[in-house]
Amino acid sequence: MNNGLLLLDKEPGLTSFQSLNVVKKTFSTRKVGHTGTLDKFASGILLVLVGSKAVKLASKFVGLNKEYTGTIFFGKETDTLDPEGAVIAEANIPAKEEVEAVLPAFQGDILQTPPAYSALHIGGRRAHELVREGKTPEMKQRPVRIFELTLLSWTPPQAKIRVLCSAGTYIRSLARDIALAAGSRAFLSALTRTAIGSFRLEDAVKGEAESLLRSLLPLDSKIFEALKQP
Repeated sequence: MNNGLLLLDKEPGLTSFQSLNVVKKTFSTRKVGHTGTLDKFASGILLVLVGSKAVKLASKFVGLNKEYTGTIFFGKETDTLDPEGAVIAEANIPAKEEVEAVLPAFQGDILQTPPAYSALHIGGRRAHELVREGKTPEMKQRPVRIFELTLLSWTPPQAKIRVLCSAGTYIRSLARDIALAAGSRAFLSALTRTAIGSFRLEDAVKGEAESLLRSLLPLDSKIFEALKQP
């Protein structure tokens, strides 16, 4: 049986779990897992472990830093903090200078409240399952680290940002909190994960069988060397 690592370029519109179907079919195995979820509306790199031996090594990959580009849509906030949710609040669109002024407060070690619509476990249940049942899960703040936060472009009401952050950081929450700090409301209208540790999106492949078959990386010393980060 094949065992190895795939750098998969996930398309928007599919859940991370759905994105694995083509991998399972291509390698004729159900022993496939990813090492970090991407939201359905998001795109970008997924690290996919193929084979029973590889899947057992997932814990070695989940703590890697992440890099994203995202688009913040100011003026409206949705319940999911993404474009698929219902609008729950509206506010004026801030000026570019107001957004730039608050960004430094979100760099370094910060406390972040995860979205209620997330896969986090609350009392043994996923938070999004509780919300859909009409319940209000208690989303506790948790520490994350933002290494870099850059405003790439400003086209009101949208701002494109680049984020280099620790594992466990929610860019949807970051968009919400940046907007609140700037006196506005917002949701994340687009998101692309461009890197996980030293593994980069430009080296990832789409979900075509031929590309997947020739792109499976062996779990050798080069892979484990790539897992080292400062």
